[in-house]
Amino acid sequence: MKQVDDIGDNGFIGEIKQLLEEARKQVVRQVNTTMLKTYFEIGRRIVEQEQKGEAQAGYGNYLIAELSKSLSASFGKGYSKRNIELMRQFYLTYKITQSPISQSLSWTHYIRLMRISDEAERRFYEIECEANHWSVRELNRQFDSALYQRLALSRDKEKILELSRKGQILEKPEDALKDPYVLEFTGLPELPSYSEKELEQALIDKLQTFLLEMGKGFTFVGRQVRITIDEDHYHVDLVFYNRLLRCFVLLDLKIGQLKHQDLGQMQMYVHYYDRFVKLPEENKTIGIILCRDKKDALVEITLPEDSTQIFASRYQTVLPSKEELSKLIKK
Repeated sequence: MKQVDDIGDNGFIGEIKQLLEEARKQVVRQVNTTMLKTYFEIGRRIVEQEQKGEAQAGYGNYLIAELSKSLSASFGKGYSKRNIELMRQFYLTYKITQSPISQSLSWTHYIRLMRISDEAERRFYEIECEANHWSVRELNRQFDSALYQRLALSRDKEKILELSRKGQILEKPEDALKDPYVLEFTGLPELPSYSEKELEQALIDKLQTFLLEMGKGFTFVGRQVRITIDEDHYHVDLVFYNRLLRCFVLLDLKIGQLKHQDLGQMQMYVHYYDRFVKLPEENKTIGIILCRDKKDALVEITLPEDSTQIFASRYQTVLPSKEELSKLIKK
């Protein structure tokens, strides 16, 4: 019987399957790499050929149309006039910016990324796509929710430039924050006709998307986690742990305007976790209150100066306007 166990899915046969899976992934990576290099080279040759015939009006359009017709006849689908134009744009975009082409991203990723006109913003999403293994769908969601602009709001100009060079780096609690958090995936209306309990349930129902919105390194610990102090019971709405910051992150949900009592309650939760839950080698607990509305002056006066543990951020259940966020950044 032991010999049978040794050759099953947990033994010899499992090892062979793993070898084949790795080989399959390697083939896919090689095909993707070859395709990207080929499309880049096609784009380069189109641009060079256009320059030879630049004196002829409409030569570029004629060239692409003829190339599309011939390639489609020889190689089938994938060489429409629009796709050929995208290959040309691919070369021009990455030749001019001299950005490295990631072999981890697909051609579909690059088609989406090339629609981002701002070079710094486009580079940020490239880095995040590669680092977090975003699908094109996830990339679309993060771009539509203006992730770059929301992260930039809490950073000075040098830190904004760093976003485009390194992506989102978590070194201190503030780096994990967004303002606002965008929760459009809950399907809840913009006006708060729902309760805090309904908001919490909607986030749990879409936990995978919510973790994506929270950012890098977050893992879910629990909901309505009980704290007992002198026989009185309190409940933290949502508890997470961030592997990169190596600390607990407590979330409290408020559907109305933030009050000073809410900040005091979060201080109690954070102090409790620091004293009775976190391990000595872990960093101090972070508390975030997600609210529909907040007054910055109230937060500043209520919390200690230079507070690095407790934060208040707004949330909204509709996608933000990137134009409005860009104006805030420039201010």
